[in-house]
Amino acid sequence: MNLWFVMNEYFQGEKIEALVFILSVGLLSLVFGVWLLTEGGNFAKGVSIPFLALALISVTVGSVVGFRTPNQLRNLESGLVKNKSVTINTEIQRMEKVNQAWSKYLVVWIAFGIIGLALRILTKNDFAQGLGIALVFFSGVTLLIDGFAERRAIKYTNYLQSAADNSKLKI
Repeated sequence: MNLWFVMNEYFQGEKIEALVFILSVGLLSLVFGVWLLTEGGNFAKGVSIPFLALALISVTVGSVVGFRTPNQLRNLESGLVKNKSVTINTEIQRMEKVNQAWSKYLVVWIAFGIIGLALRILTKNDFAQGLGIALVFFSGVTLLIDGFAERRAIKYTNYLQSAADNSKLKI
């Protein structure tokens, strides 16, 4: 395995996850959230709010990540040809920032899940229960997305660090 392969694997995974999964979930959430608003009833309205928020976030993130990824990959490939060590070290720094964020995201997604469960279990209000159930769903979806992304990012970062440490490693 060489850096070109690992880099392409990482960025292809990012692009596919963003455009096929995240963007699709966002568009479906938008349709579902709008439909729920037309259904009437406090439970449906409670469910609709997190779905509309998930739609906004997912469509934005899915589009930005999916459409910027090919350009990022081209720039890295070009950088490796021009100055391998600088490009690798710069990419390691970027990926270390990405990897440091995972624990923060995890806390937020778990908090959404706990708040959602509390609203569902501890309240009798239809709106609050709908909001709670949707927060649990939102928490699960984002934990799933980030679970795959985190593993892909750590593997890629580890390979970059190996490449930086071993100048004989195949590029």
